[in-house]
Amino acid sequence: MNWLKKFKDRLTGLTDAISRFPLTTLFLLAAAVVNAYSISTEKADTKLLLTFILGAFLSAVAQVSYERFFSKYSSRLALMGAAIILTGGYYLIVRPAPNLSTEIEIRTVVAMFALLWAFIWVPVAKSNTSFDKSFMITFKSFFISLFFSSIIYGGISIILVAFNELIFKIEYTAYPHTANLIFILFAPLYFLSLIPDYSRAKDDTVDQAAHCPTFLRILLSYIFIPLVAMFTLILVLYIFKNITGAFWDDNLLEPMLVSYAITVILLYILVSELENKFTVLFRKVFPKVLIPIVLFQVASSVISLNESGVTHTRYYVILFGVFAIIAGVLLSFLPVRKNGILAALLIIFSAISIVPPVDAFTISRNSQVATLEDELLKYDMLENNKIKPNDSVSEKDRKIITNTVQYLDRMGYTKEIAWLPRNFDVYKDFYDTFGFHEYQESGDENQPVYLTMEPSMPINIEGFDRFIQMDLYPFDNDGKQKINDFEKAGKTYTLVTDTKGKRIDLKLVGEDSQELIRFNTQEIFDKFYHYNATKGTITAEEATFTKENRRAKLTIVVQNVSIEKQANQNNAGIFVFIQIK
Repeated sequence: MNWLKKFKDRLTGLTDAISRFPLTTLFLLAAAVVNAYSISTEKADTKLLLTFILGAFLSAVAQVSYERFFSKYSSRLALMGAAIILTGGYYLIVRPAPNLSTEIEIRTVVAMFALLWAFIWVPVAKSNTSFDKSFMITFKSFFISLFFSSIIYGGISIILVAFNELIFKIEYTAYPHTANLIFILFAPLYFLSLIPDYSRAKDDTVDQAAHCPTFLRILLSYIFIPLVAMFTLILVLYIFKNITGAFWDDNLLEPMLVSYAITVILLYILVSELENKFTVLFRKVFPKVLIPIVLFQVASSVISLNESGVTHTRYYVILFGVFAIIAGVLLSFLPVRKNGILAALLIIFSAISIVPPVDAFTISRNSQVATLEDELLKYDMLENNKIKPNDSVSEKDRKIITNTVQYLDRMGYTKEIAWLPRNFDVYKDFYDTFGFHEYQESGDENQPVYLTMEPSMPINIEGFDRFIQMDLYPFDNDGKQKINDFEKAGKTYTLVTDTKGKRIDLKLVGEDSQELIRFNTQEIFDKFYHYNATKGTITAEEATFTKENRRAKLTIVVQNVSIEKQANQNNAGIFVFIQIK
């Protein structure tokens, strides 16, 4: 009956977590309801879902803050009220936006990241329980709750599959609904049930909860630490080998070094209370090794700002680099019981990165606009607050202008720049605005281009006499081929293709074989040849080509186009609209 007792204890832990974190439970329940509605209707309300998840984080931090620093019930109500107000304020900020931009998403994630560290640090701040124990408890609780939740979801999914195959068909939404209840509602509550109330829990209870299992101790001490040591040696050798050249230009190394710094700091915290030769040596040596490695990378990132300006990703790389250097210095001299200062620093740095005017997005926007403006002024391309096209821009500066414009467009900042054309489209208007095509990295210029017209785009057919759908592809032989003929006012007209080598002309002829109008389809491939290979779709306006004279009018609307640059093979699916005058 031991299993029954354990099950009862777990169930009691869940009910205790609900009573301990009532507001968090309500926010999680609301998030589950919103997500269930989205699953059923297939209409995602991401703003509301993120609001409730953020509210769950805020209310959890409010609860542990109450447990650590307050005792009166009125203080608990005040903290819960503050969490509700902050959650409501967040929703009022994001609600007017037409969609969740990258900026909003990153600000939200960083805020949740800071709240997570606050949840770990606040309950043990200035207490007898070390931050390292709180971190270990949180670390273990996360993976335990994830493990049990995954097992439960897998079991229920198997039951649903069996029921669907053997009894009667069930809706496919049963699976996402199950995942919603387990991972949005059950898993967080089970996680919270494993977090002790440090202000009331006995020391032996906390020690037991923070105990590092044998498996994890072996994994950290005898596998992770040697692997990190080997990787560190490779990094040091690379830096010494390339210190006079490639290191300062290798931006691909940034994410690797950031990951390395994160790994070293987290591993240091996890092994802070483990005593063996590997962990002791790791704590003595690696914080000191971390400092010069990250210092070199921060210097490299700062140097690169001279050309490319600040982006939010580069901002976070440099900011985290500064944090990692400070952390390395502190870990080199402070005792392990002071590791909680790292959490406080992370919270401060996170707040700096999302609160104007020194946040990642204000600084990156101003920097990128200034970089673009400097490049345009260098070539006298800004005149009367308007851009003047110039095809004599150097390849290096084309790259800078292209990257800057693409970044500003991706972040939704182009609408705020007065000297850019109204409703500027980076793919459609780039050439006409700047006088040259978007810069492509070496090798990218040979990438194939595959484009389709955006779905559900209206096409004006008023005034046309005939509509023909056809494909354009290279013929084996030169010559003419009839596509379609039709009558109007007792006269017969014929649309033919006139092929000469790679050139295919669309030609409209009358009864006496008189040519009325001709369109060179190479114009289609010439227009889209330099389009970015990742664009994917084009608007109806981009897809439309018109040729007109006093006898007839041809309008060609491209449905899809394929340009194989290396094979020199082009084809397209088109609509041809014909008007006889």
